[in-house]
Amino acid sequence: MQTKTDIFHLLPSQIRRDIVRMVHDARSGHPGGSLGTVEFFTALFFKVLRDIDTAKFDARHSTGEDVFILSNGHITPVYYSVLARRGYFPLEWLSGFRRLGSPLQGHPSVHDGLPGVRIASGSLGQGLSVALGVAQGKKLNNDPHLVFTLHGDGELQEGQIWEAVLYAGAKHIDNLIATVDYNNAQIDGPVDKVLSLGDLEAKFAAFGWEVMHIRQGNNLDAVTSGLEQARSLTGQGKPVAVIMHTQMGFGVDFMQGDYRWHGKPLDDEQLEKALAQLPETLGDY
Repeated sequence: MQTKTDIFHLLPSQIRRDIVRMVHDARSGHPGGSLGTVEFFTALFFKVLRDIDTAKFDARHSTGEDVFILSNGHITPVYYSVLARRGYFPLEWLSGFRRLGSPLQGHPSVHDGLPGVRIASGSLGQGLSVALGVAQGKKLNNDPHLVFTLHGDGELQEGQIWEAVLYAGAKHIDNLIATVDYNNAQIDGPVDKVLSLGDLEAKFAAFGWEVMHIRQGNNLDAVTSGLEQARSLTGQGKPVAVIMHTQMGFGVDFMQGDYRWHGKPLDDEQLEKALAQLPETLGDY
């Protein structure tokens, strides 16, 4: 009999299978960043978020539970897979990814009240601002729960991000944990060559944030313990920034570390090669 711990460690391979199949079948989507953040989403939704109730999810109300805001909204393949496998909606919905009339569009949509999704995101740079509003709302309601966000490293080239970073530090929004998927890859090439972020840790610290790293962002246990460490840093007068070092396309050798897989679907042969590297552990959708 499989224990919850066993299932937890079986999830990443199965989620990666979901990702490559969804993008292949839709003939569009963003597999690279999705594959690289599987461990983050798995750790967050199956271990770290507190008091979430999939059966009673209401995007308009968040008091009494931890909240997650996906800012780099193009990585819906991993987001949808984890939401489905966490029980927010039926697994079979994944087969409708990016199809006309499906609730699972290329970027998250709240138009049809998609369970698990709080905001329509994907216009990069906006998620942190939304999260600040939720975090301040929790403080006004004396709600001790936290707000988590995820951002792409290329997304940090957006000016609105730094306005929000400045505000969060100045206003001591210390119930917020913002994670940066630091894979040095964006749609046009390596981040360092497109527009270098420089010393990211020093920049966040200069704006009044507590900063920590997760060096093994594709190790499930390391990510889980890292996010719990981030939680322990909250409530001390500073927002928390987590710089999470990952590899784009992690888990599929011909995609790993290659920025060209930011938004490119797999063809039939590539799907076959990818699935051969990803054991089916919990059953395909």
